Amino acid sequence: MHTPEQMACIQVCQALSSFYPDIHLFRFDAERGEIYILAGESLGITIFNNGFWEFDNDTTA
Repeated sequence: MHTPEQMACIQVCQALSSFYPDIHLFRFDAERGEIYILAGESLGITIFNNGFWEFDNDTTA
């Protein structure tokens, strides 16, 4: 059985793959327990180890 945190991560990843066919980067930082995903042309999302996530505020590419 998945933890609520794992399910939150799965839901974010599923939504991204449904709406943005181009996932350019998927990075898991084992030290911090965070996932960073770069999708589309400039959409960045960080998924934290507690299941919360946020959009990347850096709009410069």
